[in-house]
Amino acid sequence: MRRMEKGARHRNNTGKNHPGGSEAEASPESGSGGGGVALKKEIGLVSACGIIVVLLTWINCASVRWATRVQDIFTAGKLLALALIIIMGIVQICKGEYFWLEPKNAFENFQEPDIGLIALAFLQGSFAYGGWNFLNYVTEELVDPYKNLPRAIFISIPLVTFVYVFANVAYVTAMSPQELLASNAVAVTFGEKLLGVMAWIMPISVALSTFGGVNGSLFTSSRLFFAGAREGHLPSVLAMIHVKRCTPIPALLFTCFSTLLMLVTSDMYTLINYVGFINYLFYGVTIAGQIVLRWKKPDIPRPIKINLLFPIIYLLFWAFLLIFSLWSEPVVCGTGLAIMLTGVPVYFLGVYWQHKPKCVNNFIESLTLVSQKMCVVVYPEMEAGSGKEEVNEDTDEQRQPIYQPTASKDKDSEQPQP
Repeated sequence: MRRMEKGARHRNNTGKNHPGGSEAEASPESGSGGGGVALKKEIGLVSACGIIVVLLTWINCASVRWATRVQDIFTAGKLLALALIIIMGIVQICKGEYFWLEPKNAFENFQEPDIGLIALAFLQGSFAYGGWNFLNYVTEELVDPYKNLPRAIFISIPLVTFVYVFANVAYVTAMSPQELLASNAVAVTFGEKLLGVMAWIMPISVALSTFGGVNGSLFTSSRLFFAGAREGHLPSVLAMIHVKRCTPIPALLFTCFSTLLMLVTSDMYTLINYVGFINYLFYGVTIAGQIVLRWKKPDIPRPIKINLLFPIIYLLFWAFLLIFSLWSEPVVCGTGLAIMLTGVPVYFLGVYWQHKPKCVNNFIESLTLVSQKMCVVVYPEMEAGSGKEEVNEDTDEQRQPIYQPTASKDKDSEQPQP
């Protein structure tokens, strides 16, 4: 253990000014022609990621049942891999390998404490616990959502917290903090140290975990675009489903396209900062809106209701994260904020501007019709016959900001005949 500590400290000193610099210097790719090899590897990795995203999009378009089964299988595989890591960590502790768990070593500072970096660490770490939010996107597909949605959140958050915390405890029984920071895949490095000839289990588990995570994001995020289109905030074609499979194919394709755009950059941590900052910004605004509604409209039906103390505590923590993250990484967080603000002109052109010229409406109508034919999609019908006409009227009314050729056609038909 002392040799591991000494080696880790030596690595930290050599890469102090540039984390991971010693590895970069020792890499054979840093020589002549290394840039071309690295570029080929990066292109191959991006291409593989793109193929996986397209494949998972096809599965989600083909069948909701297939998508949920894929999610169940890979989630189970991920939990089994994490259980193996936790068990190995317990074995390490029983052997006395808990040097970095001792308080005097666990709380040792390797750099000067900075409140901005602490906030940024919370922001990046919270990315792993974001499933509670994505679950809200699929409430319409849950059985008895008012009962099962809170139950799923109450079960999943403690379970995920328990698994992740003890997995990290297991990691530090075999790796120093410096080794954790230097590793691109901590579980893989952990497996190489302890699993020996069975170390191949961890890379496969990490790949399957990533596969399942992408599938879950595609499944949930597409429902967000679907709901937004139904409310009139996105093109109406995104609110349509396949005539036989009942899957939101246009919304899934839009999600796939947006995901592929993110592959332009290979800096994962920058993407996490972008997503984390923007997500938490919207989380806070949404929760603040709930508090305002509780005050201004106290009598509206609330099937799921909690004490106001919890959202207030969340907002205080939210303000701490956003303010100090922006202070610590103003360029990254500011870029994420700028990307988000690009939606403002789109909103004014697509939603707020209701009286569009007839040529614009005709173009949108033609584009929608072509998209319907290509994807074989229609607006979903409601089961209740009495409420069907009212829902259809509301749907037509909601999609007027994006697509309103009906009004212009009716005016033409109402003109007196010569």
